[in-house]
Amino acid sequence: MGRTGWIVLSAGIFMLIIAMGIRQSFGIFVPVLSMELDVGRQSISLALALQNLLWGVAQPVTGYFADRWGAVRMGVIGGILYAGALILAQAWGSPLGLQMTIGIMVGVALAGTTYGTVLGAVGKAVPAEKRTMAFGICTAAGSFGMFAVVPGAQALLDILGWSMAFTVMAAAAVLMVPLSFGLGLKSAPVAVGAVADAGMGPTVRAARKSGSYWLLNAGFFVCGFHVAFVAAHLPAFLRDQGMATSVTAWSLAMIGLFNIFGSYLMGVLGQRYSPRILLSILYLARGVVIVLFIALPVTPLTAIAFGAGIGFLWLGTVPLTSGIVARMFGVRYMSMLYGFVFMFHQIGAFIGVWGAGWAYDLLGSYDIIWWSSIALAIFAGIVHLPIRDQAVAIERRAVA
Repeated sequence: MGRTGWIVLSAGIFMLIIAMGIRQSFGIFVPVLSMELDVGRQSISLALALQNLLWGVAQPVTGYFADRWGAVRMGVIGGILYAGALILAQAWGSPLGLQMTIGIMVGVALAGTTYGTVLGAVGKAVPAEKRTMAFGICTAAGSFGMFAVVPGAQALLDILGWSMAFTVMAAAAVLMVPLSFGLGLKSAPVAVGAVADAGMGPTVRAARKSGSYWLLNAGFFVCGFHVAFVAAHLPAFLRDQGMATSVTAWSLAMIGLFNIFGSYLMGVLGQRYSPRILLSILYLARGVVIVLFIALPVTPLTAIAFGAGIGFLWLGTVPLTSGIVARMFGVRYMSMLYGFVFMFHQIGAFIGVWGAGWAYDLLGSYDIIWWSSIALAIFAGIVHLPIRDQAVAIERRAVA
């Protein structure tokens, strides 16, 4: 991987640390905002659910513009929007205000500053034989952001309160603006054996007709349900079980820490073994971890162990899923095509976050959501098996 690849990769890494670190911190604010604003968890869950949904719905659009106009513009716009949302949320401290800012504005900002934009830029800048590993490194960076930022956000919340904590996080979000310029360096030449650029229309039509592409969408829907539910509601679940806030923060931090290893490992393994088989194993393993967690008594040890276990399996799906998209359709329109897959991820996330809040307010527990997570893990383990992770035949133009 040349100098350009390393610069683009480094810029993407730091953007993901900031964007994903802040995003994963919102769960620790749920109980506090619920009490201070005197609203149920369902209302705040709706804001986080809207964030996930808008992130997904906007991703194909930002991916399209990133492919056409470059990742720099998307990153700059996303960084400004992210910081502005955190500042505006303090002045508009109501359920509607949180849904508009932390929900809609942050959701759109994430589409411009996270995986769709970053992986598309990285995929164009690194050789094909290093691509899945580079995607794994980027995913691990987002996880490191969770490990590094969540305990700090908890400390800010404890010391300064939620409003000032948002101010500090807004200042961090502004740093993504200069980092975005690192994504715009000239891409590496097309690698030998790469899928040729057949044009956007034929490529999109090929994706629409591909059964494997739709199965990939279904599997990523499950991933979104899992990670969004756990990130948003694990703190509240542990609080209901009498766990201290420090246990909650470290449980989330363990998700981020172990996801660093899991994401990088999946990126490396994805270069050597079939990504679809690895994805099937990963989802089934998630189901086993959740079963063990809800079957055993909840203690500080089991809470932190669950964070480590589910963290190892957390976003290893990203380098494998994005790697399959690149294998099937090439990297020219990867930001957009991965954006469509990610949209399904975020639809699952919306249902996981809002549905869990609805279930808690209605039933007084998260039991039905835990069991739904297990059933979905089995479903995802099965649907990845028929996927053909090979280049799709597209009516191509000759590459000069």
